[in-house]
Amino acid sequence: MNSSSTITTREYGRMPDGRSVAEYTLDNGRGLLLSAINHGGIVTALQVPDRRGHSGNIVLGLPSLADYLGPHPHLGTIVGRYANRIAGGRFTLDGVAHQLPLNNGANSLHGGHQGFGTRFWQIEPVPADSAVGDIAIELRYTSADGEEGFPGELEVTVRYALSTRENTWRIDYRAVTDRPTVLNLSHHDYFNLAGEGAVLDHRLTIPASRYCPVDAGLIPLGLAPVAGTPFDFRTAMPIGARIDAPHEQLRVAGGYDHNWVLDREPAGLALAARLEHPPSGRVMEVRTTEPAVQFYSGNFLDGSLRGADGESLRRGAGLCLETQHYPDSPNQPDFPSTVLRPNEVFSSSTLHRFGIA
Repeated sequence: MNSSSTITTREYGRMPDGRSVAEYTLDNGRGLLLSAINHGGIVTALQVPDRRGHSGNIVLGLPSLADYLGPHPHLGTIVGRYANRIAGGRFTLDGVAHQLPLNNGANSLHGGHQGFGTRFWQIEPVPADSAVGDIAIELRYTSADGEEGFPGELEVTVRYALSTRENTWRIDYRAVTDRPTVLNLSHHDYFNLAGEGAVLDHRLTIPASRYCPVDAGLIPLGLAPVAGTPFDFRTAMPIGARIDAPHEQLRVAGGYDHNWVLDREPAGLALAARLEHPPSGRVMEVRTTEPAVQFYSGNFLDGSLRGADGESLRRGAGLCLETQHYPDSPNQPDFPSTVLRPNEVFSSSTLHRFGIA
């Protein structure tokens, strides 16, 4: 472990029932700092240096625990039990129908009204392993059988690790269940590599030749090629270049809010996205074991919330790159399965690599 790397903690606030919420800050000693709290496993800040060596927070956050306890668009949260949407909040598993809360129009989104981003996670520092070169915290939560309509008691572990040798943040997910269930875990950070303003000048690459067009409720309608459309990010493109193009899918979603199917080998950490902010020089590369990534351009940020620095969070103030399985997979047999059964172990990893261009 880098001798200058540290994990510190402070009381962030208290839950309505009196439980203390801690904020853990991991500092890798190379300019990368990550802060996270028990409530929702929320990443409250992610400090990354620019080309001048000046550190800035590149994720959107809120001013206090009280703000995070109120309604907000999943800022910095762990999302589950099922990230993204399930049509009608319904699915059938092994012949048994399950009904979930409808918290996104006629659909269920990100686990329902009280998804994983609203739950209290136990957090413990992980003993340093010099061979791995990481400092880390481990977050644990047990989701009860029937919670938000999902079957099976689910034991979930999420690890946030910063490399002390390079500027990377890795998320490792692990889960086991005592009954067959469906599971899709992701993280819902809103990135802004500038640290302020809108992200329309960011350049994005997504190595995907197919994406999921959606209906009016943002439920996938199968797969379609990106070629010849504003959804082709196989070469780097400014996010704002085509976001207002007269394309039906952009109109339906108010911008980008779609699932891209990665062109990848079946195993290992593969490139999911590369995000660049030329003025600051910051670059973020996202690699994942997941088959897809949801790129969301912050279309529904409406200015009603104030960020951690008091700024109004408006459309395009941040963007999400949610590594995941496809939306509505439990209802779409042609999509990769999201079923988890007893005696199986769910395992998924996503790596964020930060650099300078």
